[in-house]
Amino acid sequence: MSDQPRRPRRPAKPYRRPKKDPVRILAFEALRAVDERDAYANLVLPPLLRKARENEGPEKFDARDAALATELVYGTLRRQGTYDAVIAACVDRPLREVDPPVLDVLSLGAHQLLGTRIPTHAAVSATVELARVVLGDGRAKFVNAVLRKIAQDDLDGWLERVAPPYDEDPEDHLAVVHSHPRWVVSALWDSLGGGRAGVEELLRADNERPEVTLVARPGRATTDELLAEEAAVPGRWSPYAVRLTEGGEPGAVPAVAEGRAGVQDEGSQLVALALAAAPVEGPDRRWLDACAGPGGKAALLGALAAERGAVLLASEKQPHRAGLVAKALAGNPGPYQVVAADGTRPPWRPGSFDRVLVDVPCTGLGALRRRPEARWRRRPEDLDGFAPLQRGLLRTALESVRVGGVVGYATCSPHLAETRAVVADLLKQFPDAELIDARPLLPDVPDLGDGPDIQLWPHLHGTDAMYLALLRRTA
Repeated sequence: MSDQPRRPRRPAKPYRRPKKDPVRILAFEALRAVDERDAYANLVLPPLLRKARENEGPEKFDARDAALATELVYGTLRRQGTYDAVIAACVDRPLREVDPPVLDVLSLGAHQLLGTRIPTHAAVSATVELARVVLGDGRAKFVNAVLRKIAQDDLDGWLERVAPPYDEDPEDHLAVVHSHPRWVVSALWDSLGGGRAGVEELLRADNERPEVTLVARPGRATTDELLAEEAAVPGRWSPYAVRLTEGGEPGAVPAVAEGRAGVQDEGSQLVALALAAAPVEGPDRRWLDACAGPGGKAALLGALAAERGAVLLASEKQPHRAGLVAKALAGNPGPYQVVAADGTRPPWRPGSFDRVLVDVPCTGLGALRRRPEARWRRRPEDLDGFAPLQRGLLRTALESVRVGGVVGYATCSPHLAETRAVVADLLKQFPDAELIDARPLLPDVPDLGDGPDIQLWPHLHGTDAMYLALLRRTA
């Protein structure tokens, strides 16, 4: 036995169980669902929040917890492109080699550091604790090292380092600074047709959290009833709109819970109102919503039609979405019908309707405020996939309206390939159709463009970027 004295043992570090943070764990779960299942945050988050609120244990959510979780999810998704550029500058490998769950945690941390008022030490420690819970100790150390690098500068400082100079590549610069894919920046810029100031205002508006807007369905609810809710103010343009300025839970509004009112962007309301206001020659008894799912425009059109003694037919190809339309129309004060039918192969006879709305499937680039993850999923080639369907639906709509009747072509995208290009192509095929100037039908709404069609914008109107063209059959 050696006579050398034993080296004194260092006391073992006590095991510390990672502290669970229900807010950040919920935000992480939502981001993973968006990434793994191509889910939409606005569909994933509500049930997660509802489950958390129903928890009677110590981890039960309150309103502040729900607000923070919502901000973490939507803020991270909106600024994902910017945060990816910052994270890429702080790691020693390409981002594609970083495991997606690790990247989600890093993005959550980056948003807390660069996009919120959470103190630096709190943002780092809370995110590292989250990493220990959901990733394990080993990867938590990696998260800690990266976040400490990110914390060395603020957002403006990082943008100076990672964004290409504007003079060298304007579109790439705006893509990094405002967190949009380059091709989307280019498309929006072309659609605006203006200078740098306009596109920057639009990109900023896409990154702002939109207000919740309600619609009081005529004959079933009134704006006065909705304005009695806390923090409720009138809409900007629609006489049926009410805005909840402090967020809030729409489902807690009695009229919404009962289906007499609904959640509907004001731009969507304006599309329905413009079509309803368009002059038609002859009778005005039969209206058609040819792409009615999930039912917001159909519910408003059905109520407006009932006021005039007209009947609405709401058609939706997908049966489950047709069910949503039927739910939205339930209780309509006048007659209506809901059918599950393909709008390009309709069961009705040509020339059957006086007014037709066709709100076509599209890339959704006009609703990036509400679905921020869509900007990262869409690709330029998606336009080619939508083009035949959009033209086919407008063709059927023009065939379905009688002479003297009006068709409204609408889409929640300002991309020229989904708006004016589609209308121009169909006008060539239908020389007996003409464009109506839609702008006078919304006399209180400014900045509607050169016409005769209408393009709404988040930065100008506070709405989604809805497009509407009105066409009348002349022969």
